[in-house]
Amino acid sequence: MKIIAIKTLRDFWETHPAAEQPLRAWVDEVRKAQWMQPADIKAHYRNASFLHNRRVVFNIKGNDFRLIVAVAYRVGVVYVKFIGTHVQYDAVDAATIELE
Repeated sequence: MKIIAIKTLRDFWETHPAAEQPLRAWVDEVRKAQWMQPADIKAHYRNASFLHNRRVVFNIKGNDFRLIVAVAYRVGVVYVKFIGTHVQYDAVDAATIELE
């Protein structure tokens, strides 16, 4: 899969160093993945939550951080929409948030 907005993840782990290794691991795994449907994600990420608009919420570092992405299955692209702490996540609408 191709990931759009990796810089957003890098910027985040620079201010939250505890997120760096888990996010790097996620990036490596997703780049190697070939997700054709939500079940492909669920097979590897059992705690992933699926929302409408092809959005998926990932728990990062034991749920310390939350990552929201939109997945375009047909073209193999994952768009980063949000990365934040659990508290920051609770303050946003996961179904509609966009990068600023």
